[in-house]
Amino acid sequence: MKVRLSGEAAAAAMGAGWSESKISRIENAKARMPPGEVAKLLAVYGVEDAATVAALENLAKDAGKQGWWQTYGDVVALSYTDYLTLESDAESVHVYTPSLIPGLLQTGLYAREIIAATAITRSPAEVNALAEVRKTRQAILTTRPDGPPLKLWAIIHEAALALRSASHPNLMRDQLRHLLDMADLPNVTIQVMDLHAGSHPGMLGLFEVVRFPTPWPTVVNLENLRGGYFVEGTDDVKVFEEAFEQVVAAALPVDDSRVRIKEIMEGNGT
Repeated sequence: MKVRLSGEAAAAAMGAGWSESKISRIENAKARMPPGEVAKLLAVYGVEDAATVAALENLAKDAGKQGWWQTYGDVVALSYTDYLTLESDAESVHVYTPSLIPGLLQTGLYAREIIAATAITRSPAEVNALAEVRKTRQAILTTRPDGPPLKLWAIIHEAALALRSASHPNLMRDQLRHLLDMADLPNVTIQVMDLHAGSHPGMLGLFEVVRFPTPWPTVVNLENLRGGYFVEGTDDVKVFEEAFEQVVAAALPVDDSRVRIKEIMEGNGT
């Protein structure tokens, strides 16, 4: 049974080398938790579930690791690095996008076009770097050293498939072909929200439901011009999970979505 303890009581239970200030620093992310002490500290708090203990031990072991995106330095905003960290550990991502192709499904040229248009405070060099980050992210859909590829369920509004680029006439044709190729992956599901679909919760904008293996809780990511922010907490997250189910029901079935994408692609010409 889980128990509530003061920092002083927890430190006393842990024994030599522990203090109230050490407990406080760990709680406030000012100090790292020694992986070998995780199980003991959890036992002090009455947490003995094997899956939870193992998950937290692995988290403590990974705490000092740097993500591949660190090589891009300050060009990757803090909120973006937080999301990349979550995405790298996620089991699945369910995303609805009303006006663009999801980042994990973008071609390099499309990514640069979108980033240049939306990251309005960024220099051309930063736009190119962010496009590289976006393309590198996509490896998670085909290979991952610590587990199976990410499962992606993307629902894209049909309006997003009709973008036109004056400087790159073939941009959308190539992007739509890429969508069809990605839809062949067993871990990728793509649906199209028909232009004439009825009302649904996704009308309010883009959202991503990011799920993790047990015992980690689900997180929702929302985006705007200043970056992303997270929705956490069981009740709030449940709203978005239910909303995604309703968006799925309102969108075209998978096979019909594939046909629609192909029809739009063939209509783009060269």
